[in-house]
Amino acid sequence: MSDRSRWSMAEARKVLRRDPAFRPLLEQVEPFDLRSRRPYFWTLCTAILAQQVSGAAARTIIGRVRDLVPDRRVPDPDSLAAISEKKLQGAGVSRQKRRYLYAIAEAFADGGLGRVRWSRLSDDEIMERLTAIVGVGRWTAEMFLIFSMRRPDVFPVDDLGVRHGMERFFDVDEPQSMIERAERWRPYRSVGSLYLWRALAAEPPA
Repeated sequence: MSDRSRWSMAEARKVLRRDPAFRPLLEQVEPFDLRSRRPYFWTLCTAILAQQVSGAAARTIIGRVRDLVPDRRVPDPDSLAAISEKKLQGAGVSRQKRRYLYAIAEAFADGGLGRVRWSRLSDDEIMERLTAIVGVGRWTAEMFLIFSMRRPDVFPVDDLGVRHGMERFFDVDEPQSMIERAERWRPYRSVGSLYLWRALAAEPPA
């Protein structure tokens, strides 16, 4: 099976430009690329740590957890599993998220996910494997697909930024209508979502 992460951002922009309503976003947002984030285990952990907190708070907590394993650039499953709950709590990790981190570490070590050849799996297969882990929901798996696997055609309709962007720039406010509207961006809905996030960030506060 071919590596689904191999696609061109230039081609994605051409497809998005076919949607007249999308063209202002292409003009507003500076050109960017999407690079795969690795190692996969740690990027999944950071997605958990970033849930339901501000970006600044997430960066602080992620940095503190990383510092708990000073002999490694980032924690691997074994080193994270060895961190005590007390130390994770001291780093600002909630009880629920501690449970999720340990579950991810177990899945990648004892559960064998660390040996999976992710690039050979379809988006649906990856979603199925990840959401079987305690604490990993659809949104977290979608972020993994976009930012770790560099999959081009993911539309995370449950993401608040995506919803705000669809309301602001495309005047749709129902999730199903958003999904239908984004069909025009196939097979590059991930890139469309990235433009929504970046366009919102570039707008001055109201």
